[in-house]
Amino acid sequence: MSHKSPLAHTLSPFDDARATPRGRARVLSGIQPTGELHIGNWLGAVRTWVAQIEADVEDTLFCIVDAHAITVPYEPADLQARIEGFALDLVACGLDPEKTTLFVQSDVREHTELAWYLASVTPYGDLGRMTQFKEKGEGKDFVSTALFTYPVLMSADILLYKATVVPVGDDQVQHLELARETARRFAHRFGPVFPEPQPRLSSAPRIMGIDGDGKMSKSKGNAISLFEDKDAFWNKLRGAFTDPQRLKKSDPGRPEVCNIYTMHKALTPSDKHAEIRDNCTGAKWGCVDCKKLLFESFERELVPLRTKREALSAGKLREALGDGASKARKIAAETMREVRDVMGLGSRAAGL
Repeated sequence: MSHKSPLAHTLSPFDDARATPRGRARVLSGIQPTGELHIGNWLGAVRTWVAQIEADVEDTLFCIVDAHAITVPYEPADLQARIEGFALDLVACGLDPEKTTLFVQSDVREHTELAWYLASVTPYGDLGRMTQFKEKGEGKDFVSTALFTYPVLMSADILLYKATVVPVGDDQVQHLELARETARRFAHRFGPVFPEPQPRLSSAPRIMGIDGDGKMSKSKGNAISLFEDKDAFWNKLRGAFTDPQRLKKSDPGRPEVCNIYTMHKALTPSDKHAEIRDNCTGAKWGCVDCKKLLFESFERELVPLRTKREALSAGKLREALGDGASKARKIAAETMREVRDVMGLGSRAAGL
C-alpha cells in the first residue's frame, strides 16, 4: 500500500512553458480567499473544477487570487491565514496538486506587471461600466482605485497563461468579455500574442445566501462554511430563508423559488427530487423537514472531506503551493518576454 502524500511533487502538464500541449484546452479558474470556503463556492464551482481535473482532458490552473482581495479594507495577518485556510479547503475538496497547477496569485509577480501593460489598451469608459464596481462601491465612504481597475488584473490573470477556456458564472461574463476585448485591442496595436479566451458558462446552480438576500457571500454574513462544525452548520441551515409566501406548514410551497430545493437538486440523489417537490407543494412537509433531508445529503458528502482536511499537512501544502507557483511562473515568464518584446519595453542587455 502506498503512503505517498496527496501533496507530493509531480510533473505538471505545463512543464513546457511555451505552448499548451496539442489538442488540450488550457483552463484557468480563480477564487478569492474572502473567508472559509462556503457551500455556495463548493456547489457552484469547486465540484465542477474537481470533475475537470479527474477527467484529465484539459490542462488546468487554479489560482487563489489574493491580489483581488485587497481592493477593500482588510487585515494583513487575517488575509495570510485565509489564503492558507482556503488552500487547505480546496485540496480537501479534490484540487489535487499532483493533477493540476494550484498556486497563489501574488506568488507570480507577472500578474501585476501584465495588468499595468494591459491598462494601456483598456479604455477608462469600459471600467466605468462594470456592474460589480458599481455594486461594491455604492454607498462606501472610501472606494479604492484598485476596486475600479481590478477587471484589468482579471484580464491579466487570464491572458498571462494564454488560457483558452475560463469557467464563469453569470456575474463574471462581463469581466471575461473585457479580457477578450483586451486581447483584440492588444493584437491590433502590438501584434497577436494572446488567444481570445472562451467562456464556459457554469451549469451549476447559483446558491443564494441563507438570508435570501442575493448570492451567498462570506462578506455579507449569509454563508455556511463548508467545514463548519456539524452543530453550527445545522443551526444555520435550519434558520435559512425559504419561500417567503410559506408562513406555516399548511401553506403549499414553491420549490422553484426556494434556495433549499435548489441545493437539493445539486446535492440530493435525483430519485428523491420528485418526492421532495411533492411533499413541498402538497404541504405534507414543513420547511424544517426538507432542511433535515438536505442536511443528511450534506453530511454524506462532507464527512469524508472533513476527514481528508484534518489529515492534510500545512507544511506539505506550502511546498505544493510553492511548486505550483514555480510551474505557473515558467508560463508567465515566457508570455512576458513576448509582451515586452512586442511593446518595445526593457533593455535587451538585461536578457529578460
